[in-house]
Amino acid sequence: MPYEFKLPDLGEGLTEGEVARWLVAEGDEIAEDAPLVEIQTDKTTVEIPSPASGRVTSIRVAEGDVVPVGTVLVVIGGDGDQPPAPAASDMSRGQSPVHVAPRQVERVQATPLVRRLAQELGVSLDSVTPTGAGGRVTEEDVRAAAVPSEGRREKVRGVRRQIVEHLTRAHREVPAVTYVEECDFSNVDLKQLLPLVLQATAHSLREFPELNARLEGDEIVYLDRYDLGVAVQTDGGLVVPVVRDCATRSLDELRADVDALAERARSGRLEAAELRGSTFTVTSAGKLAGLFVTPLINHPEVGILGIHRIGPRPVARDGDIVVRPMGNVSVTFDHRVVDGARAAQFTLAVIARLEA
Repeated sequence: MPYEFKLPDLGEGLTEGEVARWLVAEGDEIAEDAPLVEIQTDKTTVEIPSPASGRVTSIRVAEGDVVPVGTVLVVIGGDGDQPPAPAASDMSRGQSPVHVAPRQVERVQATPLVRRLAQELGVSLDSVTPTGAGGRVTEEDVRAAAVPSEGRREKVRGVRRQIVEHLTRAHREVPAVTYVEECDFSNVDLKQLLPLVLQATAHSLREFPELNARLEGDEIVYLDRYDLGVAVQTDGGLVVPVVRDCATRSLDELRADVDALAERARSGRLEAAELRGSTFTVTSAGKLAGLFVTPLINHPEVGILGIHRIGPRPVARDGDIVVRPMGNVSVTFDHRVVDGARAAQFTLAVIARLEA
């Protein structure tokens, strides 16, 4: 009997996932628990093993398609004679179900709608480079072949798609304000900067609980844990792993966590749990941090603290001009939850801890 494998419940309230990469092709033999498919969510990329052994009869969802939990992704076993259900992207465009043939079949694979579109646009399907699963020509492939365009085009997908959706929502929904103040880093060991910032931020959040909160409907939820997200730039885009219990742990413990999470983020080995449940976010881009930027809030949090470029600057101290390692500290906050005066006081509390 054929086994229809459906997109499983991925937890954390996630209702959909993107097929980032198929690790098999139609016609392949696969063993139970062997790598089957990579699924991208708004948290991380998860490799899902095969739930059964047998021949991959039919891949139902193309790479790059976003489908809801419960969608049949692939059929394993059986004779392969049953026509597959349409992929989510096909259904959304009203296309008819079509079987994606194994890669070794040379006949061009395309749905009736795509074939009709190619005819209308005067595009020969034989000349189109397919990007769909199993060598299927998609509507986007046909349009790209029909319309000459400047530059290279690349579909927004994977981590970048999640960034687009996440930040668009945050920008649209959150009335954000940024407060900035300068900080004298003379007493800070810059090799320990990030763990010091995490510790100072967590202790200051205890004093200003509205910044360690979430807005859920008509309620403000004040959180009693201090799990801080740390923005990490990777080749695939920006991710925000979470450092737990920042208010109670030592600098050495925080340093070890930061280093380990950053290494796993850049090598693409973060687990889903390491990207969940942050209560506030800290971002610092080191030499690339700029004199001043306005970080965007990591929704559904209500605040983000930024550490900007630190360097020697002339400042006045006791009537004299001296050169000190100075840098700006910013806090962007959701003005629906946090008043400006409180955000300023919080920022100054973090700075006071760093300067001490």
